[in-house]
Amino acid sequence: MAAEPVWSVDPRTGKPREQVAVEATADEIDGAVRAAAATREALADRTARAALLRTAADLLDEAGPRVIEAADAETALGPVRLTGELARTTAQLRAFADVVDEGSFLDVRIDLPDPTTTPPRPDLRRWKIPLGVVAVYAASNFPLAFSVPGGDTASALAAGCPVVIKAHPDHPATSELCASLLRRAASKAGLPEGVVVLVHGFDAGVELVRHPLVAAAGFTGSVRGGRALFDAAAARPVPIPFHGELGSLNPVVITEAAAQERAAEIGAGLAASVTMGQGQFCTKPGFVLAPAGEAGDRFVSALTDAISKTEPGVMLDHRMRGAFLTGTNERAELAGVAAPVPPGAGGEHTVDAGILTVDAGDVLDGGHDALLEECFGPVTVVSRYATREEITAVLALLPGNLTATLQMAEEDPEAASLLAELTPLAGRVLVNGWPTGVAVAAAQHHGGPYPATTSTSTSVGATAIERWLRPVTYQSTPQHLLPPELRDGNPLGVPRR
Repeated sequence: MAAEPVWSVDPRTGKPREQVAVEATADEIDGAVRAAAATREALADRTARAALLRTAADLLDEAGPRVIEAADAETALGPVRLTGELARTTAQLRAFADVVDEGSFLDVRIDLPDPTTTPPRPDLRRWKIPLGVVAVYAASNFPLAFSVPGGDTASALAAGCPVVIKAHPDHPATSELCASLLRRAASKAGLPEGVVVLVHGFDAGVELVRHPLVAAAGFTGSVRGGRALFDAAAARPVPIPFHGELGSLNPVVITEAAAQERAAEIGAGLAASVTMGQGQFCTKPGFVLAPAGEAGDRFVSALTDAISKTEPGVMLDHRMRGAFLTGTNERAELAGVAAPVPPGAGGEHTVDAGILTVDAGDVLDGGHDALLEECFGPVTVVSRYATREEITAVLALLPGNLTATLQMAEEDPEAASLLAELTPLAGRVLVNGWPTGVAVAAAQHHGGPYPATTSTSTSVGATAIERWLRPVTYQSTPQHLLPPELRDGNPLGVPRR
């Protein structure tokens, strides 16, 4: 059977641009994983790992115009957005190089012998080691920051894990270009190029998660696709960790006091967040609880005005465009749902942003489950509540999320109790801000209760490295047999407890 071609497609026209590669066969996946696994010993050198990450960032910056041109041609995200995403991506690579140099990610803990304890305590020295080959599944909506050179790849390499990356079909040419830069960076850092391997194809993704030498996986994508891979990872003879980001509604609660204080500001801010990147952010606020009454009306009016001025936009591919049109039509036809700005087709290849509104009472009456599920694209649902009790009741219906946002007034009697209700729903809770935009920082958490993610870990920020490590304790081990990081005198200067 002939290998299936992999085409780069222009989402602005729906037409193929060029054949980039062919889909990998099962034998080729086996070869890719084994090639990556063979580099584990070389990646044990922390100095070389840090050099790889910094060199990769430098090469991506140098190739910036080519990378941005390729990504824009395949995603229609635009040079401005992609320039910012590239800067974020290279900063992330350099940040993980700093994490490697600093060494606290090794979590070294030493307990010296104490015969007076019950039971007597031996010499115990604990640290974390890399799991092995990591399978990375690239995202559609971030061709750089959550794809080949993105956070999963950067954190896995920082941990000492080689990566086999399954390219997303929406941007195969960009993926090939970025992978070539990463492999060149490995060579310049004195490491085998096999520390990064790229493969294409749907079946390749399934074969990858099942391969016995793959030790963990990182995924960003749909609930359906992610759950299938998660189940496959769990069903293996030796199950592996699967860190998947699957979907998020990202609820917002606007208090009555906040609407009274700054309805127009909140409406404009929400519109900008919902339409950013054509609503194709995993953190897009897709469900908003706003008060009924005059203050809520002013908020909806401001939101309507801002959304109605949004130009039609191109989505990442025509399949997603079709899903957006189908999804918004189904939601708009539900009982009690209105569309102050109807979402829909803006043209043959574009979509119009929109708003759907519904009373909270109708949501609570049932039959509106679709409104409580993510709709990928530039649309949000505004649910008008009449009482404080309706907020609590609607929040109780929501699934796990990446983010939850509280818009409150400076003096707001409901703020504390609402913040407490939002906290169990999400991994990041915002006050008087908007969730689109995820800072790469030590304190960041980009994850949340299922189905937002399949684990409690973060895929953004310094602690993302923890996904690819496991602890090992050495007991009563002679000094010369210990890793240098665990020896007396701390010869490498690693932070230790």
